Amino acid sequence: MEQEKTLLDLAQEEQHRYSTPIVMGKLNGRYHDLQTPIRGRKAELVEMDTQPGWETYRRSVLFLLLTAVSELYPEAEVIAQFTANKGLFCEVCSPSWSLDVMRTKKIAERMKSIVKEDRPITKRTCLREEAIQLFKDAKQIAKANLIHSLQQDFVSIYTCGNYQDYFYGAMVPHTGLLDRFALDYEAPGVLLRTPDSTTDGQVRDYVPQPKLSRVLSDAKDWARILDCPYVTDLNRLNRMGQIGEVIRISEALQEKRIGQIADHIASHSHDLRLILIAGPSSSSKTSFAQRLRIQLRTNGLRPVSISLDDYFRNRKDTPRNEDGEYDYECLGALDTELFNQDMVKLLKGESVVLPRYNFLTGEREWDDSRTISLEEDQPVIIEGIHGLNEALSAAVPRRNKYKIYISALTQLNIDAHNRIPTTGARLLRRLVRDYQFRGSSAEKTLHQWSIVRAGEEKNIFPFQEEADIMFNSALLYEIGVLKRYARPLLERVPMESSTYTAAQQLLNYFQYVDDIEDKEVPNNSLLREFIGGSVFFQ
Repeated sequence: MEQEKTLLDLAQEEQHRYSTPIVMGKLNGRYHDLQTPIRGRKAELVEMDTQPGWETYRRSVLFLLLTAVSELYPEAEVIAQFTANKGLFCEVCSPSWSLDVMRTKKIAERMKSIVKEDRPITKRTCLREEAIQLFKDAKQIAKANLIHSLQQDFVSIYTCGNYQDYFYGAMVPHTGLLDRFALDYEAPGVLLRTPDSTTDGQVRDYVPQPKLSRVLSDAKDWARILDCPYVTDLNRLNRMGQIGEVIRISEALQEKRIGQIADHIASHSHDLRLILIAGPSSSSKTSFAQRLRIQLRTNGLRPVSISLDDYFRNRKDTPRNEDGEYDYECLGALDTELFNQDMVKLLKGESVVLPRYNFLTGEREWDDSRTISLEEDQPVIIEGIHGLNEALSAAVPRRNKYKIYISALTQLNIDAHNRIPTTGARLLRRLVRDYQFRGSSAEKTLHQWSIVRAGEEKNIFPFQEEADIMFNSALLYEIGVLKRYARPLLERVPMESSTYTAAQQLLNYFQYVDDIEDKEVPNNSLLREFIGGSVFFQ
């Protein structure tokens, strides 16, 4: 019987047409590893030097790390935690020792030796019951529970040497491709750095981000408080009728943190006059600003909110991007000279007429009814993407500013080795919000996402460590709520659309997560900014 043609067979035929190794493929618009039979489906190949290619590369290097640790320290457990310091932070835990620099070097050396061996990374399909028993025997109970929850009879297991694992997403076909990585000791684990689509094939430089690392660690503490580190735990609590408690505790943890931020501002209110809030798309900046305003009121302050949007330059004076379109994302789109002039006057107690930007005419307007002045108990809250950039408010002394970075940093993982990317969670928020309140289809939002992400990399992420405090707006339960809204939108994306593959990737996450009703989500929740019913929005 003739053997079925696989994507790997096609890749070997077509590799000469590509400048970098082919690492996976697409069949009818869905990503698959190269070992997958084509079976008459429309086949496309994905090379390494693409965003999905580098994502496959990093997933495979993580598998390489897991293989090396299992061979050196069979008793140890590796938990992929979060992305920080331009790498993937993984805890390495053992009942008999603590990780140190020497063990980290030994693991890195074993990884390099496995690369030199150029071992095959093979995939086999087995019965779900067999996979469950395999991971129970390996004492990977969370993974066994995850596979038990899947609505399918067969699952795919990847093998490298004697190590076996279940992974969400494709792997490269052999370890010889995985020669670009760095492994740093970062207690209590390691930081795994790899190239990505912005580094021209080079390993990401190490960039210390202690504040981001701290808030990500706090996120894991919140998951532990709720006894819910993995999706299977969330599903279990949901099925047991305890999701209301999860929602209330999640909201209380956020409210407590907002209260602590407000308390700090109030206790230093003589100096902290300008509160600048910034963060990437769909981080709940607007709702957070409202919640912070209320907490400041409980501290006896009377904050005033000013919109950065009103400081847009007239449209004709707005810089253009490389495509010749107006670039409203860049700092130059704002009249920073006028903004600084107004802020300095306000903090001196002088009166200022605030501009109003007319988005229809593309021009600023002035109205005497918008004349304001500040008293000493009135800090100014400014929310906008450039808030952390010192160039925005350079004329205001640093001691008079309090910078808050807000982002949705997902606490919930699929299991110990499969993460839910923070960017994916934010994209779900944006999909739902833009459909609910801006009339945008999922297809339109998905198409715009790469542009949004490029703007974040340029205008937000480089400045996040400038923040005085970071706030995590992610709610542990939110993906189950967002699923109910996002799934029908994503299912409408047609196969012929250029965004079909991205839609299918998001839909694939939903196979692990049960629906969660939103009736117990309070009306001041940050999540309400996206699903509706918020007290802060009409």
